[in-house]
Amino acid sequence: MDDRASTGFLSVGELRDEIAAGRIDTVLLAIADMQGRLQGKRLSARYFLDEVLHHGSEGCNYLLAVDVDMNTVPGYAMSSWERGYGDFVMRPDLTTLRRVPWHEGTALLMADLAWEHGDDVTASPRQILRRQLARLAERGLAAYVGTELEFVVYDDSYEDAWRRAYRDLTPANLYNVDYSLLGTARVEPLLRRIRREMEGAGLYVESAKGECNLGQHEIAFRYDEALRTCDNHVIYKTGAKEIAAQEARSITFMAKPNQREGNSCHIHISLRGVDGDPVMAGEEQYGLSPLGAHFIAGQLALMRELTLLYAPNINSYKRYVPGSFAPTAVKWGVDNRTCALRLVGHGHSLRVENRVPGGDVNPYLAVAALVAAGLHGIDAGLPLEDPYAGNAYASGAETVPVTLRDALALFEGSKAAREAFGEDVVGHYANNARVELTAYDAAVTDWELFRGFERM
Repeated sequence: MDDRASTGFLSVGELRDEIAAGRIDTVLLAIADMQGRLQGKRLSARYFLDEVLHHGSEGCNYLLAVDVDMNTVPGYAMSSWERGYGDFVMRPDLTTLRRVPWHEGTALLMADLAWEHGDDVTASPRQILRRQLARLAERGLAAYVGTELEFVVYDDSYEDAWRRAYRDLTPANLYNVDYSLLGTARVEPLLRRIRREMEGAGLYVESAKGECNLGQHEIAFRYDEALRTCDNHVIYKTGAKEIAAQEARSITFMAKPNQREGNSCHIHISLRGVDGDPVMAGEEQYGLSPLGAHFIAGQLALMRELTLLYAPNINSYKRYVPGSFAPTAVKWGVDNRTCALRLVGHGHSLRVENRVPGGDVNPYLAVAALVAAGLHGIDAGLPLEDPYAGNAYASGAETVPVTLRDALALFEGSKAAREAFGEDVVGHYANNARVELTAYDAAVTDWELFRGFERM
């Protein structure tokens, strides 16, 4: 696919023209951090053309070695007080240059990270995905991906939500609006603005629909080449929050914001050959090719060991509740939403949907894990078990890890993860999980206060 015909994308020449005409004055140079958040700089458009376009820009390497609150934390080999917290280079990826309609006079592009001597920053999420896609390319394959992000809309601003400690917020819908046109109409001015402005940024919007939680919605985008999908994902996620803030509302993508249904991020993936033809579909059972069967078998084989990359936070694991449409069993099925992996489509559209990730996922890491697991299955020629046809919650099958601590132990102990990603990447993201666990273990929660303040 090539949506460069969309007015959202810009060539360097078009950017020069827009700057000369006074229509663009700011260029955002962005990287994706460990949490999948956009970090970077707002650059003068003139300075971008004169300097950054040719030489890149610098950023402190602590951007890949801090916690969610941007606190410096120990345990990272690539960045520390002992190493002086120096810079890495942000190298603009000109294929991602686009307009940002929700900010006046603004363009944006993603950057890859390198050290001053030119080597890639191996722990950078975008580089991690690039390396897995290169492994696919060596076999004459390419991955196409779609991500489905759910979110909850509140009628409270982010500032008000913070001041109220995120308690007693007002959801944009007061009842379940799953597929309800009446329910989504209540939020349509905001949803329409997000859709239109994402189109203006070069994304291909498919649809919007209500979901089950109060105020919960999903905007779906057309699948694309894996790296572009992940870039679009992080730009959309940031942009949707910024648009909501401009409308004095708030949006959360956290995996489990309350006791009701969580926010999922189902990831659809398929493979094509160098000629663009699908290679997962074939004449075997369930419409699969032998390669497609091995690819799914690899997903199952490494599901538990790579869950840390699908579910990176403490809160991620609160989604995995039987009967919640969030999967627990490591099973695959044909159009079966109770399984961790769901085979959908046929022929050219045949793809596997991984239902494990939540809305808090870093898409680069999750898609890299999908590719690595699939290649494990292909290279080892793993046989595919029969699909599960019933309620996988009641299957008695092995389950995804139930806590971040369990997922961390499986990830650190995974030989396959170390072979696919390298010791440095496994160590880096294992440390990230340990940092979160340490912070969580030290926190006194509302649950503890309500149970123990008076009655214990």
